Parts: sequence; C-alpha cells; structure tokens
Amino acid sequence: MAKHNCTDCKIRSVAENFLSNDEFGSLESNSAEVSFKKGEIIIKQNALSLNVVYLRSGLVKIHMAGPAKEKILRLVKAPSYLGIPTTLGNKINNYSVTALQDTSVCFIDANFFKMLIAGNGQFASEIILELCKNELFDQQRTVNQEQKQLPGRIADTFLCMSERLFDNDEFEVPLSRNELADLIGTTRESLSRVLGQFCKENIISLDGKIMKIIDRPKLQQICDLG
Repeated sequence: MAKHNCTDCKIRSVAENFLSNDEFGSLESNSAEVSFKKGEIIIKQNALSLNVVYLRSGLVKIHMAGPAKEKILRLVKAPSYLGIPTTLGNKINNYSVTALQDTSVCFIDANFFKMLIAGNGQFASEIILELCKNELFDQQRTVNQEQKQLPGRIADTFLCMSERLFDNDEFEVPLSRNELADLIGTTRESLSRVLGQFCKENIISLDGKIMKIIDRPKLQQICDLG
C-alpha cells in the first residue's frame, strides 16, 4: 500500500475534476493506493464488495465464472473505474478483475463514493456517462459476437486492441491463446487456423505474443463484412 495525494494526482478521472478541495481531502482519507503484479486478482467474484476501484495504471481483464466455465467479459485499460455496478447495485462482487500487467489501483470506500454521487451532481453525471459508454460498447460487442463469422470476430478483436488498448498497430497480445479464444467465443484450434490464414495473406504478423497489423484496410474489411 502506497502513500497517495489525491489533490495532486496526475491520473485523475474526468469526474474527479469536479471535486472541491474539501472533497479531495475526504477522498484521500477514504481511499488507498495498492499495486498488483501481473496475474494477481484485484476484485474476486462472490466476495463482499466494500470498495469502488479506480484503475490508475495498467491493463486488466474482467471475467465471470459461469455454470460450466469462466468467461472473459472485457479488457480495460487505465484510467478507468472498476466495480461500480457491483458495488452500488449489490453487496457481492458479480465478477472478478485480474491484472494483465503490473497495475496500480485506488480502492475507494463504497459508502464514501455513494456520498460523493449524492452530493456532487457534476461528479455523478461523469460517472453515469462512463457507465453508459461502457454499456453501449458491451452491447455492440455482443452483437458482433453473435452475428459475425469467426474471421470477422477475430478481426474486430484485434482492431479493438489496436485502437482502444494500445493505440498502435504493433502490440503484445495480453492474453494466452486459450484466453483469446474464450474472449472471441471460439476454440483454440479454430482461432489458430484463422490466425494462420491471416498471416499467410500478410494481413497480420505474429512473433510469439507480438502481433502487428500489416494490412489494416483488409483487416477492417474482414471485420465489416463479418
């Protein structure tokens, strides 16, 4: 657990820009900064939910255990809030969050966070806006998963990683091959077959976990046509 100064924090959320100095002082007293190594669990499914989590740096996966197996729901990069629906809507965590990189978060007392929302309309408005954006993204991704063929789903996933997570056409895929297949909704064997075809056609290149988009227009076309 690290010492932190909320007032001088350089990694503020947009919502926190609307807090007063007094509210920042109270936030500092009701939060704690914690670092996690790659692979460590930040939020555990079915555990008591006592905090909202603010992801200051790093990359995480949100995943949920189902009746048969676990499902990766989404990848989230910093800065972002985690666990707001669970913390405000339920006392039990509905899903787990695991660090995919070395990660820094702030745990914010849930009751204090609710007080900020109730007492600061602009802060609350920005929180609601972020939740709405995440829900719309999840809805679109669900439609893509259901209605696109496998090549389209894989293309969509890599374009999303390139644009939303890394802002680069070359990046290290943060998931194992099994996890990537789970995120896309296919088997490891089917994923490997399509990736091999993409490499053969010089649409992408793969060197271990390092992926490079070579022909973005072609990858976008595959994504669009599904």
